[in-house]
Amino acid sequence: MGGGGASHVRDTLIRPALADDPATTKFAERLFAETLATEVESSKLIDRHLRNWTLGRVASLDRLILRMAVCEFLCFEDIPPKVTMNEAIELGKAYSTQKSGPFINGILDAALHELRRKDGIRKSGRGLIGMEWENS
Repeated sequence: MGGGGASHVRDTLIRPALADDPATTKFAERLFAETLATEVESSKLIDRHLRNWTLGRVASLDRLILRMAVCEFLCFEDIPPKVTMNEAIELGKAYSTQKSGPFINGILDAALHELRRKDGIRKSGRGLIGMEWENS
């Protein structure tokens, strides 16, 4: 959004903001890179669940939050979907519009149901193996 490339964002925003926490820096850099790598797939998934809207009409911050959350669904098998959804909703409520929380919740819930139907979501790791994802 600011006009810089991916390396500029990583070097001037992510790394300085998280310099005191190497583990969080590593996670943030991976989330950023994976979100960029899955942008087309995430955008198509999100777009299928918008009603009377196009992705281009969605508030920029909401669009970014949705793409990051879908990326976590697809690429971060150790993060439970419920955690991803809760954090995305809270980000929307804190940093976007008053209507962002419910909007983000609805889109992510529909996207998650689609991914489950298509077996496009795999979660594993400590505390995740054997969980019933339909109830999360």
